[in-house]
Amino acid sequence: MTEAKVSGQGAVRRLLLVVLGAMLMAFNINTFIHAGGLIPGGFTGLTLLIQEIGLHHLDVHIPFSIVLYTLNAVPAAICFRFIGKKFTLYSVLMIFICGLMTDLMPALFIDSIQLHDTLLSAVFGGILNGIAISLCLFAGATSGGTDFIAIFISEKYRRDAWKHIFVGNCVILAAAAVLFTLDKALYSIIFQFTTTMVLQSFYRAYQMKTMLIITEHPKEVYAVIREKTHHGATAITGIGMYNTKERILLYSVVYSDEVAPLIKDIHAIDPGAFINVIKTEQINGRFFRKSRD
Repeated sequence: MTEAKVSGQGAVRRLLLVVLGAMLMAFNINTFIHAGGLIPGGFTGLTLLIQEIGLHHLDVHIPFSIVLYTLNAVPAAICFRFIGKKFTLYSVLMIFICGLMTDLMPALFIDSIQLHDTLLSAVFGGILNGIAISLCLFAGATSGGTDFIAIFISEKYRRDAWKHIFVGNCVILAAAAVLFTLDKALYSIIFQFTTTMVLQSFYRAYQMKTMLIITEHPKEVYAVIREKTHHGATAITGIGMYNTKERILLYSVVYSDEVAPLIKDIHAIDPGAFINVIKTEQINGRFFRKSRD
């Protein structure tokens, strides 16, 4: 299979995942989120909050797409320049389709799915939201909004911005509680918590794992790690106390989704290799990061 054909198939896959994620998010906004009167986090939540303020306090219906596009314009431009062109373009496509479908989705179809239980709306809405965001992440894109800001700060300044995003979401929920009712804000917290749990279950590519590998073929095993992941490794010489033989321990940190294929390849080289995989909370120093494009 030629490189151009593989690249074309990858582009089609990314496009399908982005479109599916956008459609699912628009459907979720018009059903579970609206049914429960929920305010999600990020720019989607801010857009819905602005819509609610316009409707209840100004008696003006503000199109969802117009607000969403306006809020995302500057963060998208910054990410296009500093993070990645393809990554940003796929993300912008997701935002465009989601905004358009949220405004144009047939009301008859929407009304047939509406729930009258706010807790059910929060739980199942959070599940669908998590799945929609996961589809975008699998496509190498994002649902936009505060994700653009967090990724830019993380890539540019090597700082964790998610705490600041969390504070921003709390401000949105606090505004919703003051302007409307406290119970809607509290149900929205359940929605966000459910979304987070689904994301952590479905999408683990951003997580890192430490691999400790005791092997009799360290050079061959390292060659596989280097070829498959572009990560380095450190060889540590030790003594196996059970048989008092000298052994080599390879220490390497890789992405979570790289672990299973690596274990298979390592055991193909050394069936007797002993591998311990540990969750890694934080990395300081040089570490190969996958291109977002």
